Amino acid sequence: MEAAHLLRGCGGAQPPRRRPTNAYRNEQALQPAFTTKGTAMKNYVLDTTVLLYDPQALYAFQDNCIVVPITVIEDIDKFKKDLSETGRNARQTSRHLDELRAKGRLSTGVTLPSGGSVIVRIATEESLHRLPREFRTRDAHILAIALEVKSQSGDTPTVIVSKDTNLRIKADAFGLMVEDYESDKVDIEELYPGHRECLVDATILDAFMEEGFVPAPVADLFPNEYVALIDAVDASHLALARFDQETGHVLRLASDAKNNAWRVKPQNREQFYALDALLSDEIQLVTLVGKAGTGKTLLAVAASLYKTVDENSFSRILVSRPTQPMGKDIGFLPGDVEQKLLPWMYPIADNVEYLMRSEGGKSKHHLRGFKELVDMGVLIIEPLTYIRGRSIHNQYLIVDEAQNLTPHELKTIITRVGDGTKIVVTGDPYQIDNPYIDACSNGLTYVVEKFKDQAIAAHVTLTKGERSELSELAANLL
Repeated sequence: MEAAHLLRGCGGAQPPRRRPTNAYRNEQALQPAFTTKGTAMKNYVLDTTVLLYDPQALYAFQDNCIVVPITVIEDIDKFKKDLSETGRNARQTSRHLDELRAKGRLSTGVTLPSGGSVIVRIATEESLHRLPREFRTRDAHILAIALEVKSQSGDTPTVIVSKDTNLRIKADAFGLMVEDYESDKVDIEELYPGHRECLVDATILDAFMEEGFVPAPVADLFPNEYVALIDAVDASHLALARFDQETGHVLRLASDAKNNAWRVKPQNREQFYALDALLSDEIQLVTLVGKAGTGKTLLAVAASLYKTVDENSFSRILVSRPTQPMGKDIGFLPGDVEQKLLPWMYPIADNVEYLMRSEGGKSKHHLRGFKELVDMGVLIIEPLTYIRGRSIHNQYLIVDEAQNLTPHELKTIITRVGDGTKIVVTGDPYQIDNPYIDACSNGLTYVVEKFKDQAIAAHVTLTKGERSELSELAANLL
């Protein structure tokens, strides 16, 4: 008997198990799994998109209760093998939940350091049947759980948090409170432009023209903010300057003496500002935001060639653009990394080819200048996939199309910058291909706002297109 008992305990014949009843699923409804009587402010039901965007979201709701539907765990499991940033976020979310599981049962709630709690919920058959038949989809489980939590929470608000626009619309249709995840959101309409106009007396302008600097005309300038000093009487009498926080003065632009670097001459004020930031040695981080055709990439490439080839201030130029989705394996195409990435780098190649035209206006062989620079080791193209763990010293680093990066991805890139390296980040927040971010939550606008009061950073928003008359009309009309 004893041997038979041990055999059953090790996987031998066992008595038939009873089929689980609804009592198991309803067990969660009997447990204090979420806020019911004011012990916290709100119950937040998180969607998959939130945790794939930011795995730290589990700790971002202070002393509130976080409800994670079981279908969200299933979705995260599907992404865990991806090599992209989304896959890394999925794995990190799983690790966070497993650490919390070790502290208690997720089915009844685990207390967070902030005083809130996290619970993983399963939708009951009863709550699912309350939804119309056409809503029996993946989102149905999230909606069913949110409705169930709402009905059992009394006066405590229940909110669905999602970056999925359609899910927010569905939730609103069912009378649920909804929010976007806005921990890294920036008001795009109020984005720091990096420059302004100031009306001054003509004597101040004359002094600036003679000395190259004058005291700042206003007190609320940000470090390295650009200022157009305009005569209060004659608007055609003006000068362009940059604010130096250390001295409290506005200084003459460095680009004034170098505005023909690699045959590129600024066509408007914003381009003068951008070229000054790109050529100034004391500015280590430059962010350029603007629509198509404003000259962001062209100016960045021209300045990098001038500083690297002409002035020898940097050992080489390192250029990278996110392939979409960012971090995805570059595939099984033949060739080395440069050959595989070349289609993504055509915008850079086009700008280099334009800059290396002969003085007579005749273009060299297509991409010849670009390839020569690559072969010489002056210009390096590299996927962002492999930037983790690197330390980049004494290089001119250009990250183009950065609006497709999340704040975390751009943080990863900027933290790779070592001594003597200058980084330029460019992009258009209104042309985003990444499904998990938008104009307000992308890494480019986030970095602009976070670095606007730092002395080693400068930003310029470019608004006027200079590529061609047709390009400008298309950008404005279409």
